[in-house]
Amino acid sequence: MPDPVRLARAKFRAWHRGTREADFTIGGFFDRYHPTWGEAELDWFETLLDEDDVDVLAWAFSTAPVPDRYAGPQMALMQRLDYVSIPR
Repeated sequence: MPDPVRLARAKFRAWHRGTREADFTIGGFFDRYHPTWGEAELDWFETLLDEDDVDVLAWAFSTAPVPDRYAGPQMALMQRLDYVSIPR
């Protein structure tokens, strides 16, 4: 189980990206999947949070190739977009 402080920091960073689109995509991904994460998955996510939003969204929406360092099961989950809930 990852450290609760790291999870809290990652959650804040995921939900405070600067645009609503990025918040809903990256924050929604965190909310949906973080309960299943171990240290490796949290490491992956923290590294992803250092990337520019435009790049992360392009990878999530499959409009740009995913760099090898992010390719794998976590990105496959992100690309499902089954976690995005847009309030009306």
